[in-house]
Amino acid sequence: MNIDSINNGLVIDHITSGRGMRLFELLKLDNLDCSVAIIKNVASKKLGKKDIIKIDADIDVNLDVIGYVDPGVTVNIIKGGVLVEKKTIATPETLKNVIKCKNPRCITSVEQELDHIFKLTDKEENVYRCIYCETKAQ
Repeated sequence: MNIDSINNGLVIDHITSGRGMRLFELLKLDNLDCSVAIIKNVASKKLGKKDIIKIDADIDVNLDVIGYVDPGVTVNIIKGGVLVEKKTIATPETLKNVIKCKNPRCITSVEQELDHIFKLTDKEENVYRCIYCETKAQ
């Protein structure tokens, strides 16, 4: 398989195998007007298998989304065909408007303008809870 290199953009690397599509959806990459490649089940010395997302545009992505889906992922920033920065993404303490509370009695179900905010309550298990009603994120 041959995937072209990118000149200016991002490479989201070391994604746990199978989580690439979830990242693609939450980052809303289907709305971009540029080339986006999702490469699944790539051989990896570190992970065994991994997914990779290449975005051929200089855009800002929500790093909290990446940290929520798969902490430990690396984001490589490419400019002029050269790697200029490499970020390792950690688990965020707070998620704002990344996921929605599923509790129908939560205030966020009634107040449409209210932000959906989740707080990390268990780092080992990657558990987030709504700050308004304490419902566990799905």
